[in-house]
Amino acid sequence: MAESQTGRVLGIGGIFFRSANPESLAAWYQEHLGLKTEAWGGTHGTSFAPADMPENSFTVWSAFPPGTEYFGDARQPFMLNLVVDDLDQALANVAAGGAEVIPEKEEHDFGRFGWFEDPEGNRVELWEPPLELPGEDAD
Repeated sequence: MAESQTGRVLGIGGIFFRSANPESLAAWYQEHLGLKTEAWGGTHGTSFAPADMPENSFTVWSAFPPGTEYFGDARQPFMLNLVVDDLDQALANVAAGGAEVIPEKEEHDFGRFGWFEDPEGNRVELWEPPLELPGEDAD
């Protein structure tokens, strides 16, 4: 593809999903993860500016095979991955809010990961990016 070609994807513009009670779910995420939500007509949401993200974070688009167990319940067609500044504290916050925290955590060169199920049963991945990405030279 030529670099000057237009009509190409530049990033993720939003994540939209159904909720049995959007107002209640938004309030839960606001209380336990600090997600500042607001009402937008019949929906509740927030927006993130790229400048608000940690330096070593990025957005991933990834299609998984239909039999994946990575999302938890096989009926869940997607999984959110939220960037956090402190994985352990974020998991403690959601546990205090009644979420089921998955006991396993993973640590890789590109960060730490943990999971929980929100009040509506959605499995959510939390990602704490590393201070430095692999291959970067420390200043």
